[in-house]
Amino acid sequence: MTKLIVVDRQGAESEVQASEGMSVMEAIRDNGFDELLALCGGCCSCATCHVYVDPAFASALPAMGEDENDLLDSSDHRNETSRLSCQLILGAGMDGLKVTIAPED
Repeated sequence: MTKLIVVDRQGAESEVQASEGMSVMEAIRDNGFDELLALCGGCCSCATCHVYVDPAFASALPAMGEDENDLLDSSDHRNETSRLSCQLILGAGMDGLKVTIAPED
């Protein structure tokens, strides 16, 4: 199991456990965070699973693909730590990953 720290839009921090190989989006959704809509179900065709990733984990994350980058460009809340949580698969080096759910567009 991998520890994931999720900060909701009100600033409340929660620690959840998730299986390696699961996306961060699935882990957040499956642990009852209703504010992460994930409307496309993880197909990388919307930006409703937008999160901000703790910069300390930047080197552990996969590179951002073109589709993810294009979708994030559509957000008014994109910043340098923005990622789509459906594109982040939990694996080695990601234990303790901290993400903050981005404001809704």
